[in-house]
Amino acid sequence: MLIKGFKFGMLLQIAVGPVCLFIFGTSVENGFWQAMQGVAAVTLVDSLFIIGAILGMAAILEKKEGAKTFFKYFGASILILFGLQTLLGVFGLSILPAINLFRSVSSGSAFPKVLLLTLSNPLTIMFWAGVFSSKIVEDGLGRKEMYLFGAGAVLSTLLFMTFVSALGSVAGIFIPEAAMSVLNGLVGLILIGFGLRTVYRK
Repeated sequence: MLIKGFKFGMLLQIAVGPVCLFIFGTSVENGFWQAMQGVAAVTLVDSLFIIGAILGMAAILEKKEGAKTFFKYFGASILILFGLQTLLGVFGLSILPAINLFRSVSSGSAFPKVLLLTLSNPLTIMFWAGVFSSKIVEDGLGRKEMYLFGAGAVLSTLLFMTFVSALGSVAGIFIPEAAMSVLNGLVGLILIGFGLRTVYRK
């Protein structure tokens, strides 16, 4: 089950998301070890989401009226704010320090930034709940097997994001400063795009 979870997790990694792009950009600009702080954050949150799904937290979210709508707009706001911050950072401007919620993440540390970015989509718990439900029906998984499957998925996140960090740090050696600014601008625009897509997605 650990291997099955790892394979499934690697399939998910193919769909590059905002956290992956943010970690790559961090690695290009600030190096491998700075990006690895972000990798630690996304691995931690993914683990918590998977454990939450196994323990049935998705059912609680389903029962709360307006929970989905709240988390949808909360997540979109986080993505758009980070996208704007990244984009404006190319021009030496900053919006996050002026917002209390983001004061703690305006430092150079990637851990709190990626932690907040990953937490911006708590409905991931519902995705994993669906995965485990289907696995229970198809494969008759017990609680132990579900944890092993989840651990494999988390391991895939850790290894893939570590690879992304290494790739970004190598690319950062060869990418000139002007090109880094363009890359940061693109990452910012993509984050904003993800946020807007979240808002308009049904």
